[in-house]
Amino acid sequence: MALIRVLAGAAAATVLLSAPAMAAAAPRGTPDSFADLAERLSPAVVNISSAQRVKGQGGSADPQLQKKLAPQAVSLGSGFIVDPKGVVITNNHVIDNADDITVTLNDGRELKATIKAVDRETDIAVLQLDAPPAKLPFVTFGDSNTARVGDWVLAIGNPFGLGGTVTVGIISARNRDIDAGNFDDFIQTDAAINRGNSGGPLFDMSGKVVGINTAIYSQTGGSVGVGFAVPADLATVVVDQLLTHGETRRGWLGVSIDEMTPKLAAELGLERPRGAVVSVVRPNSPALSAGVQPNDIILDFNKRPVNSVRDLTRAVADTAVGSTVPMTVLRGGKRVILKVTVDRRETRVLASAPGPRPGGLKASGLTLERPTADVVQSFGLSPDVEGVVVTAVDPDSPAAIVLQPGDVILEIGWERMSRPEAAATKLDKLRNLNSGPVQIYVQRGELLFYESLRP
Repeated sequence: MALIRVLAGAAAATVLLSAPAMAAAAPRGTPDSFADLAERLSPAVVNISSAQRVKGQGGSADPQLQKKLAPQAVSLGSGFIVDPKGVVITNNHVIDNADDITVTLNDGRELKATIKAVDRETDIAVLQLDAPPAKLPFVTFGDSNTARVGDWVLAIGNPFGLGGTVTVGIISARNRDIDAGNFDDFIQTDAAINRGNSGGPLFDMSGKVVGINTAIYSQTGGSVGVGFAVPADLATVVVDQLLTHGETRRGWLGVSIDEMTPKLAAELGLERPRGAVVSVVRPNSPALSAGVQPNDIILDFNKRPVNSVRDLTRAVADTAVGSTVPMTVLRGGKRVILKVTVDRRETRVLASAPGPRPGGLKASGLTLERPTADVVQSFGLSPDVEGVVVTAVDPDSPAAIVLQPGDVILEIGWERMSRPEAAATKLDKLRNLNSGPVQIYVQRGELLFYESLRP
C-alpha cells in the first residue's frame, strides 16, 4: 500500500518534507536553463538539523555532563529565510520537540536557532536565528492561487543531508487532500522531493515561494514523482499570524458538516454538487446565534464560494475573529443570507493535557491513546483503567458533541476496545461504510454511559 510520508527525518532516516526574487517573471514556456534561477535563490535556502536528547540516559549525576553525554535523536530538514533579520520558515515536524536546532547557511556557516512559534495543524514553524549576520539573503511568498497545473516549479533543499540540492518539475495538481489534517489543500508536484526536503521552498519561475515541501506519496520512502507542498496562500496567513501573535487565531463557526453528494444536489436542483451540508449546530456557537439550522446547505461564506467541506473550513479559519460576515445557505429550496460573528477556534478546542501531546492515533475527530502512566497521570484517571483514552477532540467533528478529553472508550458497536489501533480501524471502517451512528460505551470518571457517535 502506498504511504504518505512526511519529509523530515532522523539522521539517515525518514524525512517529511528566500534569496531575493528575480526582477522579472520568466515565461511559462520551457526555459533553456534553470541555472540563473537556482543561483539567485539558493543562498536563502538553509539546512536544518534538530537534536532531541534522550531523557534519563547519559550515566552522570552532573546535569551539564548529562546534557553532553545523553544520546540524541537527530532530524534533518530544510527551510528558507524570509526576513534579513534571520526569520526562517520550515515544517513543524522538522523541529518538533527539539532541544537544539542548528541552521546551516548556503555558504557553510552554522548558526543556532530558536523556535518563535509553530502551527501543528498546517505543520509550519517559524525560527529565529541567534545573532544572525547582516544582509542575509531572503525570499518572499508568491500567490499560489494563480499557479496552474503544468507550471514549472523548482525545489531546493537538503535531501538525505545533501544541502543545496535543486530539482525541477511541474505542478501536477492543486487542492490535494491527503488526510493530513483539517486544512489539507496541498500543491502536488513531480519535482523530486525526498527525505530532508521537508520545510524547503517550492519556487515558481519568478523566484517566489509558492509552497512549502512537506510530504511525499511513496511505498519506499524515496521520490516517485508525487510530492506535496503547503500552498503559499495558506502558509502566508499562518506565518503572518505566528509572527504577529506568536500563535494562530483562526475563526470558528461551530457546525459539523458533510459533503454534498451528487444525489442530493440533483434532488435540490443544483447544477452540480457544491456546498457543505450542516449536520450538527453546536450549542453556544456563532452558527446557532446566526440562525443556522441542521440540513442547511452553506453555499458561500464571507463572499467566498463553498464547493466542498474544505472550502468552508478554510474560509472560516481565514476570517478575522470577532468580525461579522455574510453567509448564504440553501434552506427549503430558498437562499437565505445570514450574518455570522466569528469566534476564535483555538478557544473552542477541547484541549488535552497541559502542553501538546506528540502521540496518539487520529480517527473521526478523536486522538486515541493507550492508558499509559503518563496518560493516566495527565488526565487524572484510575491507575487500573482499561480501554482507549480520548486525549483530544476536534471541536468541528461530530465527536465533540458527545466526547471530551479524558473519556475512556470501552466498546464500539458492542465490541470491546483495548487498543487505539483497533478503535481507529473500527471507526475508519464504519465511516467508509457510511453506516450511520454507532453505539459506544464510555467511562467518564466514575460515570459509565452509552452514546451514539457518528464516525
